[in-house]
Amino acid sequence: MATSTRKKAPAPAYRCTECGWQAIKWVGRCGECQAWGTVTEVGQQQVRTPPAATIERPARPIGEVDATRAQARPTGVGEFDRVLGGGLVTGGVVLVAGEPGIGKSTLLLDVAARSARDGRTVLYVSGEESAAQVRLRGERIEALARDLYLASETDLGTVLAQIDRLHPDLLIIDSVQTIASAEVDGAPGNVSQVREVAAAIIQVAKRDGIGTLLVGHVTKDGSIAGPRVLEHLVDVVVQFEGERHSRLRLVRAIKNRYGPTDEVGCFDLTELGITGLPDPSGLFLSRMDEPVPGTCVTVTLEGRRPLVTEVQALLVPGNGGSARRTTNGVDSSRTAMILAVLDRRAGVRLRDDDCYVSTVGGAKLSEPAADLAIALALASAKDGCPVPAGLLAVGEVGLAGDVRGVGGVPRRLAEAARIGFRRAIVPAGSMGTELPPDGMRVLEVRDVHAATRVIAMPAAR
Repeated sequence: MATSTRKKAPAPAYRCTECGWQAIKWVGRCGECQAWGTVTEVGQQQVRTPPAATIERPARPIGEVDATRAQARPTGVGEFDRVLGGGLVTGGVVLVAGEPGIGKSTLLLDVAARSARDGRTVLYVSGEESAAQVRLRGERIEALARDLYLASETDLGTVLAQIDRLHPDLLIIDSVQTIASAEVDGAPGNVSQVREVAAAIIQVAKRDGIGTLLVGHVTKDGSIAGPRVLEHLVDVVVQFEGERHSRLRLVRAIKNRYGPTDEVGCFDLTELGITGLPDPSGLFLSRMDEPVPGTCVTVTLEGRRPLVTEVQALLVPGNGGSARRTTNGVDSSRTAMILAVLDRRAGVRLRDDDCYVSTVGGAKLSEPAADLAIALALASAKDGCPVPAGLLAVGEVGLAGDVRGVGGVPRRLAEAARIGFRRAIVPAGSMGTELPPDGMRVLEVRDVHAATRVIAMPAAR
């Protein structure tokens, strides 16, 4: 009898710690996520094909599937529910990520207390603090409730036993990187541990219909720590954003299987806790009685929510050599491009001046719609002539000096008119068939040079 001489394919012996990509030999760069220095040796693994199992839940026509299990239930925190798409879905798993001290634990403890007062049993598992420390924070933010249970555990088996004993309606794990399984080698927080802990908790949540909130750490560059597969396992990924020295916090959904990803929640972090801001307009405006040269207001869209934001620019004569460019809250490369366009296309000579551009209140302007406001703030700072009071600018600036249209202009102007703005500079044709808000005068421009001339006209004042 002839014997088979076919050789077995070598088993992968290296794995990327970020996304789980495997390779049979070491490489310096991951072939999947393109990260450098993340491929490490994990040992050979045998691939086994499991036998066919007995079907317990046969496939059904899609029209017969019960959709009530996917309905969201409000958590009691309106701004958080807005980001989640209406609330927390039964059996849904949400990963809440953010920098240390940003307010994740404070918000989730508030969510836990409100849910407990609403008649739900809540289990809050803290792997970073003792139960007494969580209790002290609960007293400070008035988050004590009878059906809110605390446990300070770092062992996965003990956490699962707590869940089986209590059968909670809402489970909060703070944080997933601090829980470890005794069945897996390695310290808490490494790739294998995070993958095992997350998979076990998600399995229990899906099986028992438990709404689950997992707190995740972030790396130095702001991305979620741990394997990239963690983001694929959960249903919703929520990112906390905000400056450490600012009270404002923004919460946005990066991934959401149950709702939109273009909603943003605004919160105010104080010593007494974290509270939602249903109307954040005006937080990003200065409180100057008279217009000051170098300032201009724009309206940015954070998801579906328009936010009125002020941009400030300061120019200082340089001392020779390369001019300094410093930004805060705006993209530095885009600001450099706007400086070049003003210098070349609008006749505003800025190449020899040190330039400082910042937003008010810790806001971050990332969309191109803020380009025109940045350009007008720089031109105003150069001329020493302030932008007229009650005037705002919306539009994208191109390298040819043209002002391009942006989306949602009517919605932006409606929000600005609501808080008292009466004049706006927008790209030509951006209003379409829409009428401007009552009492607002809209000036349409085709290029940045025309926009700088508009703010210098006596009629604009």
